[in-house]
Amino acid sequence: MLSLHSMAALLGPHPETYLPENLAGETPAKVVLDSRQAGQGSLFVCLRGQHNDGHDFADAAVAQGALAILAEKNPFGNKTPPLPVLGAADSGLALARLASAYRENFRGQVIGITGSAGKTSVKEALAAVLAGRGPTSRTFMNMNSRLGLPVSMLNASSEAHFWVMEAGISEDGDMDYLGQTLKPDLALLLNAGPGHLEGLKDKGVAWHKARLLAYLRPNGRALVSADYPDLLQESRALRGEDLFLFSAGKAAHYSAAYLGASGAQHGRYLARLEEITFETPAPFRGNYGAENVAAVAGAAHLLGLGAEEIRSGLAGLEPPAQRFNCASNGRLILVDDSYNANPLSVARVLENATEMAAETGGPLVLVLGELLELGEDSPAEHQRLGRLMAESGSRLIYWQGGQTEAVREGLRQGLFQGTFTPLKGLEDFQAAMPALRSHLEQGRTETPRGVVLFKASRGNRLELLAELFRERYFSASSA
Repeated sequence: MLSLHSMAALLGPHPETYLPENLAGETPAKVVLDSRQAGQGSLFVCLRGQHNDGHDFADAAVAQGALAILAEKNPFGNKTPPLPVLGAADSGLALARLASAYRENFRGQVIGITGSAGKTSVKEALAAVLAGRGPTSRTFMNMNSRLGLPVSMLNASSEAHFWVMEAGISEDGDMDYLGQTLKPDLALLLNAGPGHLEGLKDKGVAWHKARLLAYLRPNGRALVSADYPDLLQESRALRGEDLFLFSAGKAAHYSAAYLGASGAQHGRYLARLEEITFETPAPFRGNYGAENVAAVAGAAHLLGLGAEEIRSGLAGLEPPAQRFNCASNGRLILVDDSYNANPLSVARVLENATEMAAETGGPLVLVLGELLELGEDSPAEHQRLGRLMAESGSRLIYWQGGQTEAVREGLRQGLFQGTFTPLKGLEDFQAAMPALRSHLEQGRTETPRGVVLFKASRGNRLELLAELFRERYFSASSA
């Protein structure tokens, strides 16, 4: 982390800057955007949002033990600030400037990961593997946006050997902004599928994802999936043949194949690092998991790790919260993948949940919701999703959010024979619980069996429904 003096020098003179000499040499313990997270020694960044102004929460940050505040105005009015204030015309741009300077002084390896699906899971897995070689910092949860990525970078250790950072985009120009800040030594492009189409305009998702390659450091390397033709084409437009490729099914420098399940959340994979082949467990399932394993193995190998280090790092790793996170109660499995969704990620999780339901010998119940930010493609994508849901074999589907008629049409096209129930929130789902239990019991007197999958875009708040189901079936007092 940079000292307050260094930050003030980088941001330049500003009339609101207040930095007493006795505190100028202090270094913040962490950077936060939420005053509730402003613990002892933190730097609280005041941001103006659509609904709240961070300057209004400066007193709360002080009470939480903040060391300093980054702000566009004096958040304490005409009073002398009770702690150092770093002034900036735009707090968000100031964050990026500070993160970029911190990155320039970092002597370890920076890995930038982007893709339409699986970024967080791959980030967690790769960080776990690299940690076996040396100290590793990574993006916290999915702090990967124009604001989140700089915070993740500033909170990363300057003593680490590796930084593993996600780059998440939703608007035209986002990747250029993030790429200039991150300047990775290794760029990992996982995949490209429909997502955030409203903001990404008509250039195509693959074009925007590939822009990360334009900001590689000198002698930086690019690891790109060979399984997505558009992504490969756009990557070659920027780098020619100066690419390392990974794949779940094609000839590539790095590849992996799914060998079968190993428990509810893990699978077994055969990985290949150029001429070296080895078997490894991993916290993924299905063919998409092979893609993730190939990506992690390829990135780690390019950073100097061997097969045993990679296998050891993947073994026993658990999926992040709300990302294919499973709870099992006898033969009943709850799959909570409610954190977010787009067409590619939903198709992947449906494939896995279908396989899992077959293993339990019970039904597959889908609790899904609208995929947001798809723009004019939304009706067509939801029709396609309806067909996939019908093909999954599920006979009981709950749907929360909009695009209901498009989903119905897709179900009709897929010859769906079950029950489709739209929901308007938690109360509707609570009222549906008796029918859901009856479906899982299927006339048996034994414990319900099957798989219940929760998956939707974040705005649907499907985690509330998942938590209700968890309380009913997996709490200590449930029957």
